[in-house]
Amino acid sequence: MSLNNAIQKLEKVGYLDIPTDHVDYISEINRLRKEKNAVILAHYYQRPEIQDIADFVGDSLALAQYAAKTDADMIVFAGVHFMAETAKIINPSKKVVLPDLKAGCSLAESAPADAFQKFKEAHPNHLVVSYVNTSAAIKALTDIVCTSSNAELIINSIPKDQPIIFAPDRNLGDWLNKKTGRNMLLWNGACMVHEAFAIDRILELKKENPDAEIIAHPESQSHLLKVSTYVGSTSGLLNYVKNSPNQKFIVATEAGILHQMQKENPDKILIPAPTADKSCNCSECAFMKLNTLQKLYLCMQYELPDVQIEENLRFKALKSIERMLEISETAQK
Repeated sequence: MSLNNAIQKLEKVGYLDIPTDHVDYISEINRLRKEKNAVILAHYYQRPEIQDIADFVGDSLALAQYAAKTDADMIVFAGVHFMAETAKIINPSKKVVLPDLKAGCSLAESAPADAFQKFKEAHPNHLVVSYVNTSAAIKALTDIVCTSSNAELIINSIPKDQPIIFAPDRNLGDWLNKKTGRNMLLWNGACMVHEAFAIDRILELKKENPDAEIIAHPESQSHLLKVSTYVGSTSGLLNYVKNSPNQKFIVATEAGILHQMQKENPDKILIPAPTADKSCNCSECAFMKLNTLQKLYLCMQYELPDVQIEENLRFKALKSIERMLEISETAQK
């Protein structure tokens, strides 16, 4: 189902206009989860109340691995569209719903399928590695998908003499080139959340807090990564703070991570990295925050919006995801 068709379907049903002031969202979500054998998966960037009610909270890799193994009849994906789409690619027989169909991703949208196909055709000897933050159409043009958790592992699994196209995040690709000694051809895409950080404000914050370590996600720009004590994936950042003897951190990634990070480290001081916008001292993904408890309840009650993918496209995209899961799970053994 296309995005426009799905939105029209929702408008026709009109369930988003149904008054829900009287609803106890927590108890109703718990009831529906049991009645419909549903599992709620949430990304670390979701609102705290959604993370707290989810069956599983994780980064993109962990969520994909969980989705591949669940025996639930319905997967409720509290994240953005490409995440729910990935779950549907892996589970074609299961119903996959997400609270707000308009929860997109600036990084995924930076790689239009038609333009990327032409780019790929212009470099026919290159193997394509694409970040999971992409549409099903891009995954269908990809040889191996990766996440920030396993990107270095994926790149190092490829023979050194094999040319690689890496898409869509140029910052992550540049960081991987430095880490692996490669010279991958990079698609020119980026995440607006991670590009919003202001290095001058972060350095000023560091001067005010000299005992704080700067930690950053590799989707951030290179000048920020250079001044960071640690660079890693969402789960990597969480593990670093948990295992570090340091007590104070300036965290340069989407601010939703701070909820779980603080729960795991109640005695540590976590400072969100600021952006150029001085009215906001953190960087948040507006798409991630579109999901609410009300929308979570409604999507479970009415099983809409549901994610549908044409079978030929799904099958092509599945190959690149399965290759990623195979390499990652082999490495974990």
